Amino acid sequence: MSLLREAGFDCADAVVVADGVDSVATALRALIAEGTGLIVTTGGTGIAPTDRTPEGTARVLDREIPGIAEELRRRGLADTPMAVISRGLAGIVDPGTLIVNLPGSTRAVASGIAVIAELAPHVLDQLAGGDHS
Repeated sequence: MSLLREAGFDCADAVVVADGVDSVATALRALIAEGTGLIVTTGGTGIAPTDRTPEGTARVLDREIPGIAEELRRRGLADTPMAVISRGLAGIVDPGTLIVNLPGSTRAVASGIAVIAELAPHVLDQLAGGDHS
């Protein structure tokens, strides 16, 4: 949360959710219902049997933004070749929520927040009806 706050985002405290498709989807829906504009998840994007964050996220997304997830993996390669096995998703829930899955490692979170800080303001502006500038 501190990295998002340092990047200029007004953030509530983190919510810890148990592994699993249903628990992730339920938590995301609750945050969306509260009107949260940006939701960043950390962890659960790998290939371990309990890594199901992308599946839970997919249940709530209206539209994926694959380029964000691709950029997260691309930048993660600077830290580790294992970045390519991250299955994180990014996308939107209409009318105005951006969800981004980050891996759980601290390095991946740090590089991922940099991507989010660059892209989220524009995405959120677009969702709010902003111009394509």
